[in-house]
Amino acid sequence: MNEQHSVDGQRRQAVDGPVLIVGTGLIGTSVALSLRRAGVEVVLDDTNVSALQEAVYRGAGSALADQQPALVVVAVPPDAAAQILAETSQRFTDATITDTTSVKGHILDQAIVLGADPHRLVGGHPMAGREVSGPAAARADLLDDRLWIITPSGHEGEDHVARVRRLVDTCGATVTEMDAAEHDAAVALVSHAPQMLASTLASVLVDEPAERLAIAGQGMADTTRIAASNADLWVQILRANAGPVSGVLQQVIGRLQVAADTLAAGTSAAGTELDLAPVAAILEQGREGQSRLPGKHGTIGMRYAVVPVMVEDKPGELARLFVAAGDLDINLEDVRIEHVLGRPSGLVDLFVRADSQAALIEGLEQAGFDVRA
Repeated sequence: MNEQHSVDGQRRQAVDGPVLIVGTGLIGTSVALSLRRAGVEVVLDDTNVSALQEAVYRGAGSALADQQPALVVVAVPPDAAAQILAETSQRFTDATITDTTSVKGHILDQAIVLGADPHRLVGGHPMAGREVSGPAAARADLLDDRLWIITPSGHEGEDHVARVRRLVDTCGATVTEMDAAEHDAAVALVSHAPQMLASTLASVLVDEPAERLAIAGQGMADTTRIAASNADLWVQILRANAGPVSGVLQQVIGRLQVAADTLAAGTSAAGTELDLAPVAAILEQGREGQSRLPGKHGTIGMRYAVVPVMVEDKPGELARLFVAAGDLDINLEDVRIEHVLGRPSGLVDLFVRADSQAALIEGLEQAGFDVRA
């Protein structure tokens, strides 16, 4: 049996091969690369011949021939997932079958209707991705330390659930189990609705004058970053999870409508200030909600002190800044970089624990850095 060193350095048993990956896009190829990293035999299949050839070229595995896989991972877009799950279940009658789609309930139910064996079908969803797609964007470490949700229905054999758990572990991810309906409600809240919000905001920019966009800062870039994602894929995801996503969007629309109506009201009478209490309440609730998001390593979110430093935009400056912080024995909890419009420099926000802020400011100033605290 193959053994591997997991991300935390412990030696664990790798999943048995061969593992068949159906679909050689970003996620499928990344799963394959992480399995190859652990010494697992991987075979690949894809109706897109060029994508398959690219994945093989990048060392993700060999093209499927007459191998009989112990495990099949279906990593195709949502519109095709149910059919492929059913077909692979019927073709490889002893194999454990799992998938990587971001919607579980509808797709798994449809797969079973189409002929997938519920005894061997274990739903899965690795919580990883990038704004770019395809095998060329895949990485062997894409799944390291990421959550990989599995959604057992209770009909699976224990050996099949255990095999999918070993798959997750072999890929360097952390497994967590959820009910399929709860999973779909959760991803609607934290992934699918945010995609629609980012894309909707970015869509407003299309017809705006260029001079307005020229002053956009990091806030707009951060808020719309995921709007660069593949639109066709997201249409499929939203179709498969339409109900839960609609529910979240309705909540957001309600709050936005309150804000819009309040701001549109203007002054109620001459000389009377606009009452922004409803808007203030939403802003305060936003702060509270944001604080509930998990922090580093899944811990309770913590508000850090920020030390802003202006650095020149040239090779080596960031490295020099990070080395200086390390020399002060101060851990940087997070980093944010905002490029300054019209200047060859950038503002680097260093996030540290509050009890380290003063020492970091003093130490960086002594090292000659332009601290803007």
